[in-house]
Amino acid sequence: MPRPILTADRMRAAEQAAIEGGTSVETLMDRAGTALAEAVHRLAGTGDTLILCGPGNNGGDGYVAGRKLVERGHRVRVAALAPPASAACVAAASRWDGETVTFEQASPSPILVDCLFGTGLTHGLEATVSERLSDLAKSASSAIACDLPSGVGSDDGRCLSPVPAFDMTVTFGALKPAHRLMPALPSMGRVVLADIGIDASSTWFEIGRPEVPALAAAAHKYSRGYVAVLAGEMSGAASLAASAAARSGAGYVRVIGDGLFQGLPASVVVGGKLGLLADDGRIGSVLIGPGVGRGAGAKALLQAALDCGKPLVLDADALNELGANPTGMSDAILTPHAGEFARLFPGLDGTKPEMTLQAARNSGAIVVSKGPDTLVASPDGRLGFAPPAPSWLASAGTGDVLAGIISALRARGMDAFDAACAGVWIHGRAAELAGPLMIADDLISELPAVLA
Repeated sequence: MPRPILTADRMRAAEQAAIEGGTSVETLMDRAGTALAEAVHRLAGTGDTLILCGPGNNGGDGYVAGRKLVERGHRVRVAALAPPASAACVAAASRWDGETVTFEQASPSPILVDCLFGTGLTHGLEATVSERLSDLAKSASSAIACDLPSGVGSDDGRCLSPVPAFDMTVTFGALKPAHRLMPALPSMGRVVLADIGIDASSTWFEIGRPEVPALAAAAHKYSRGYVAVLAGEMSGAASLAASAAARSGAGYVRVIGDGLFQGLPASVVVGGKLGLLADDGRIGSVLIGPGVGRGAGAKALLQAALDCGKPLVLDADALNELGANPTGMSDAILTPHAGEFARLFPGLDGTKPEMTLQAARNSGAIVVSKGPDTLVASPDGRLGFAPPAPSWLASAGTGDVLAGIISALRARGMDAFDAACAGVWIHGRAAELAGPLMIADDLISELPAVLA
């Protein structure tokens, strides 16, 4: 199931609703601390453990976790940055009767648990605190963060001060945007979500394993999905996209354009006039962008696509030809990388999630804002955050492959938002299987295994 994602304000509201519903702050803290201890123990086993506790509720989680870890056989020391300040933290600290030292006295331990600050932090750590946290994290065999690594802005993923790399981050109720946003994302390690009895329903979520439509017993090549790929100056990019569409389950793929389309499967049809787009009612989606180029020829192709009345996927050069601040793009999927996004939607302000949603609302399209922290936004407010994808996806042609995957899923009848989310997940999984020395062509080879 997709894991919900909540901003700091919405997380506080969800916690308050739970409290008003009869669950005390202390109960929520006990559940969080217990879950944290369980995750620490499963990751690191039994051993010497140092828990860094701040003065607020994040620190309170740490005091609870300390008690639970002692019960599991850990030797636990707590290093307090400051005396407990919140009522719940005071109560949790009063039940901790183990060894306590000041933060300055903390010495390295094989297992480190960072419970200094979590959701809602608005400023960086003091330099001495940040440096000490980094030293302790680097010295540990297993470093675990409670809720968020200290120093991370929960809504935008900013590193408000230097943030060390953790092996695991344990959060509660819902993920926070920072768990899946750059530049904080690499510091998270594996992100574990614990259920502590909060209603965390949200239209923001982490994209999970998709449900791809099954093939009907009576299916034929056109009903399986007919993708038309418009090609231009660089035939290689169109070939990658068309091949990806064919390997993603489309029953019929046609490339329309002039050029030498090397490497295409023999099953992909090459040729045809632009008039096919409007005249052939069997076409399920039209992809334009990969290798289209710039200039009069590209403009003509784009206009034919915009006029054909079919579901569209616009990528690469098509986005540059589209112009700034497009509107009326319903039933279209736009797949810009950061530079293309800035040209398409100039003047937007806010966090990456906020800007991506605003772009979708303004254009009427599904917007796939690509990068190491890819987001998929719908005009209706749904926002999917991609799970971490391998860094080796940063390679020429991989965006063309993604556009081909999404086009195939759209042609197969998936809703535009669902097709975009599924394509992003499949793309990342194929990269994992292809390995760090992959090129874009290798992604296509892995698609059958992912879809199987």
